[in-house]
Amino acid sequence: MGKHRYEKTPSQPEIVARNAPILEIDGLQFKDLNKNGRLDPYEDWRRPVEERVDDLLSQMTLEEKAGLMVHPALGMGEKGSLLEEPPAFPPAPDVPVVRRPATTEAILDKNIRHVLTRSSEPPEILATWNNNLQALAERSRLGIPVTISSDPRNGFRHDPNATSVRAGVFSQWPEPIGLAATGDADLVEQFGAIAAQEYRATGIRTALHPMADLATEPRWGRIVGTFGEDAELSAELTAAYIRGFQGKDGLDPNSVATMTKHFPGGGPQRKGFDPHHDYGKEQVYPGNNFDYHLIPFKAAIEAKTAQMMPYYGIPVDVTSENVGMGFNKDILTGLLREKLGFDGVICTDWLITSMMPWGVEDLSPEERTKKAIEAGADQFGGDHTPEIIVALVENGEISQARIDESARRLLRDKFRLGLFENPYVDPERAKRIVGNDEFQAAADLAQRKSIVLLKNKAADGGKTLPLSRETRIYIENINPAVAAEYSTVVEDLANADVAILRVNTPFETGTGFFRFIHHGNLAFQGEELAHLQQIMRTKPTVVSIYLDRPAVIPEIAQNAAAILGTFGASDQALLDIAFGKFIPTGKLPFELPSSMAAVERQKEDVPYDSENPLFAFGFGLTY
Repeated sequence: MGKHRYEKTPSQPEIVARNAPILEIDGLQFKDLNKNGRLDPYEDWRRPVEERVDDLLSQMTLEEKAGLMVHPALGMGEKGSLLEEPPAFPPAPDVPVVRRPATTEAILDKNIRHVLTRSSEPPEILATWNNNLQALAERSRLGIPVTISSDPRNGFRHDPNATSVRAGVFSQWPEPIGLAATGDADLVEQFGAIAAQEYRATGIRTALHPMADLATEPRWGRIVGTFGEDAELSAELTAAYIRGFQGKDGLDPNSVATMTKHFPGGGPQRKGFDPHHDYGKEQVYPGNNFDYHLIPFKAAIEAKTAQMMPYYGIPVDVTSENVGMGFNKDILTGLLREKLGFDGVICTDWLITSMMPWGVEDLSPEERTKKAIEAGADQFGGDHTPEIIVALVENGEISQARIDESARRLLRDKFRLGLFENPYVDPERAKRIVGNDEFQAAADLAQRKSIVLLKNKAADGGKTLPLSRETRIYIENINPAVAAEYSTVVEDLANADVAILRVNTPFETGTGFFRFIHHGNLAFQGEELAHLQQIMRTKPTVVSIYLDRPAVIPEIAQNAAAILGTFGASDQALLDIAFGKFIPTGKLPFELPSSMAAVERQKEDVPYDSENPLFAFGFGLTY
């Protein structure tokens, strides 16, 4: 094959191999991934991606293709070693215990090539694990590399079973809802670019985010991961987020692929119940506002998001059958593929064929798998049973051509990311990159920009904030050592000039495995409210509320001397605002309702529609 085959020979990429020979041809290097002693088209980085995909598909067995179509979590052994005896995984009290496969079984026997890590181990350990995993995959017949994914890991949340990972030493930013409070698309793109560098340094190449869902239902427990309730703002920031992670022109070897979720918008949950629970499986549109929720997803497609994840919920009476989004052909093929023109990977949300099969509960796991594939899904999040897909093809229920269609999309992203040339990372470099001072300084600034000043009125008609250094402060839920850097901290409220309290938006939790997801009441009540009231009556009080959902705060709005809304901020960031070291600039990314009655009367799919909100969308004071 002469050089005339290539319109323009690309530059030699770095070639790194551990278990595959390296070929030297015309002074260039290539990996002999299938170990046959010659250069196959899929091993030739000079060729167009589609040619490489065609060649590799022609060499793959059905089992190898099916392995691409599942995306489970894999555990990690000590110090980044491969875990070969994973513990049993109990999904929920009424769901049978699941045995996750051992790593070698997953990679070499089941041909799995996409795995999720929820580990918050140090970056050098994550990098070591990536390298061990890639070396194992390189031993396989065709040497297809692994793509490692992660839930968000740069914020303040940590959900034990899903949705986010403890930040550890990764740079710690406000949550996405806090990025929305900055209203700054350039900042969001900067966040994406920094987080992507940290991900790449550890071997993570797919981000299971951003959330383009709209926070139109204030009781929903996942608002904190969204960009708020305004579709245009969310669209602008979703696109910026994707550009930061992937780059402006789509995937390349410097990208982290984004999996935008949860198509076609998971926000309008009936009464705010989340569809991780069976009582939350209905998405409802009482305001006939379905198309409004598509606006950020259209922006994501325009920004070239590589992948898309549909949610669990059933769009009640919107499509030809009331089945969950991952099983819904009208949603995945009719709307996402055909109407919106998306040709990237569609990966279902986690475990839809076992734990959250909404609308198809009466079908077997095999029948659910078939229905999702026929609907348009390319990959099954959380699943580790590619043998089901193999059996469907062998039994004539799914065509080989349909499997090739999904395998093509999945391989295409691996080639674009440069994983076939070098999937390995340097653990020492990971230590230097992740959470470095420059990255954390940018994150610290973003935390401060995200804080919203909601009230600032002293008893004499003046302003409570900013406080002076001479102010004696009583604090709750703030590190005393940090507070002492700003002022004198007193333990007795009676000796204080001002009280500063950090509180969380009230919530209720469900039952079972996903009980951590907040829902229900948003209003302070009972002992907590009485405690706050007593302090507010005794001393001028600054109340800082973590707004992971829109809190209902009429009593606090009336009696606090100052109110600050935060969305993931350190004590230092909060106190910088309180003491005037940083001038507040944040704006509310959602309205704060006046009562729970107003919340209950608003429509789940309509933005900023509660009666007489205490604070409107976009509200925010400054000094």
